[in-house]
Amino acid sequence: MAAAPQVPEKSGMKITSVRLVRTRPRRPVPSYRPAPGSWSTQGVEVANPMSIYPKYKANRALFFPDPGHLGGFTVEIATDKGIKGYGSGGPGGGAVVEGNLRKLLLGEDPFDIERLWDMMWRATMHYGRMGIAINGISGVDIALWDLIGNALNMPVYKLIGGATKDRIPAYCTGNDIEQHAEFGFKMLKLAMPHGPADGREGMRKNLALVERARKALGPDGEIMLDCWMAWTERYTLEMAEMLAPLRVYWMEECLQPHDYEGFGRLNAQIKSTRIATGEHEYTRYGFRQLLEHRSASIWQPDMHWCGGLTEMRRIAALAAAYDIPVIPHGGGQRDAVHFVMATTNSPWAELFMPAPGGPPEVYRRFEEDNQITRGPEGIYVRPSDRPGFGWEFEVV
Repeated sequence: MAAAPQVPEKSGMKITSVRLVRTRPRRPVPSYRPAPGSWSTQGVEVANPMSIYPKYKANRALFFPDPGHLGGFTVEIATDKGIKGYGSGGPGGGAVVEGNLRKLLLGEDPFDIERLWDMMWRATMHYGRMGIAINGISGVDIALWDLIGNALNMPVYKLIGGATKDRIPAYCTGNDIEQHAEFGFKMLKLAMPHGPADGREGMRKNLALVERARKALGPDGEIMLDCWMAWTERYTLEMAEMLAPLRVYWMEECLQPHDYEGFGRLNAQIKSTRIATGEHEYTRYGFRQLLEHRSASIWQPDMHWCGGLTEMRRIAALAAAYDIPVIPHGGGQRDAVHFVMATTNSPWAELFMPAPGGPPEVYRRFEEDNQITRGPEGIYVRPSDRPGFGWEFEVV
C-alpha cells in the first residue's frame, strides 16, 4: 500500500543513523502510590496461558521476560538533512534492529517505505516471520512514518488518507471499573481473572466481575472481555452461555493465538457475543489464516508487533474486503491512534487510564495528552496534529 500522493517519489534524503534510544516525557506527571487494590498496577491475577502452573499463576510479572534483555525498545532514525523519526517495537526487537536491520537501512531513502519494509521482511524471513523479528521491523517502520511526517510537516494520519471521523470513540481496559465509569467511559474491557484452572468457582467470580461492570455502566454500556489466551473451547462456550444475559460485546483471545480452527468453531457456534483476536498475530499472512478459518468477527493487530503501520494498513485492507472491523490492541496510543483516525473500518480506540489514587494533575494530563472529549458514546480521542506522530518526549 503506497504512501499518499503528496509524498515525492524521491526525498533527496539518506538515512545516516539507526540507533536504539531511551526517552523521557518532556512534561512528566507526578509519581504517586496507587490506591490499594488498583487493577492498573498489574500486580493482580489475570488468566493467562501459564495459569495451569500454580507457581506462576498470581500475576504475569512472574513469567514475563526481563525488560533489560527482552523488553520493548525505541529506535531513532536520522538522515543527512537532520530530520529524525522515532518508533517503538515489541519485546526483543531491539536486538534485531541493531544486529540486522540497521545495515539494510543505512544510505537508503527513508521515503521508500514499501521497499524498505520488503527488504526487512525478506532479510529476516529465515529466522523470523513472526515474533521478535517482526517486533523489530515494527519499530523501524513506525520510525520511518514519523520521519516522513516530520519531513513534510504533516501528522501521520493525513499522510495515510486523512480523517475518516471527527473523533474516535474510546473504550478503557482494566478492572478499576468504578473509576473508569465515573471518568465517563461507556465502553469497558475487563481482564478476566480466572480460567479453567480455577474451576466452577472461577467461573462464578468472572460472572460477578461482569455483573459489577454492567451495574456501573447501566443497560446501554458496552462490555468486552479479555481472556488473554487462557481459556479452552469448552470453557469459552460455557462462559458465553453464562454471560449471555449481560450482553457482552466481544470475547477476546479466548484461545491460544495459533488455534485458528478452534477460534473458527467458537465464531460459528457462539451467537450471544462476537469473537475477537489478533493481538498476538503477525503480518498479513497471519491474519490471512484468521480469514481463511473464519476465526473472528473483529481483528485486533498491535502496530508495534504486527509489522508496523505499513503492515497494519495491509491487514486493514484485507479486513475491509470482508467487512471485518479492525480495532487495534493499544489503538489509543499516540502512534496507533493515527491509524484509527485514517481507517474507515477501524471504529474504536483502546485506552488505559492511570491507576486510581493519584493527584488531579495526573488525570488532567491524561485528558490533554489524548485530546479527550465527551459525548453520546462516552469518551472520545483524537491524534495529535503536530508533524509525524507528535511525540512529546526527549532522548536521554
